[in-house]
Amino acid sequence: MTESFKVSDAFQTFGTEGFDSYFRSYGKLNKGFQEIADEWTDYSNKAFRKSTKALEKMAGAKSVEDLLEVQTKYAQKAYEAYIAEITKLGEMYTKLMQTAFTPNAR
Repeated sequence: MTESFKVSDAFQTFGTEGFDSYFRSYGKLNKGFQEIADEWTDYSNKAFRKSTKALEKMAGAKSVEDLLEVQTKYAQKAYEAYIAEITKLGEMYTKLMQTAFTPNAR
């Protein structure tokens, strides 16, 4: 094999490996973003259901004190759930970036 064929083969191999690596990373990103979107959807549905229940309890309150107690408990739980969800999503994003942008092994 001549020197030019060897260089051509090496260049072609390099290009193919780079192309394959790009698509593996793209696939990892796509899967990770889908998981994050699913997590957001689940959280949103849960938050909506909880807020609806809290609103129903507030509507049935017999006094202003009862209403404020229900609202305060709901706000505290909603805040805690939000912080927990944001923490979880942050960890998901971190993991996604670490896996998607690390060198791909065959």
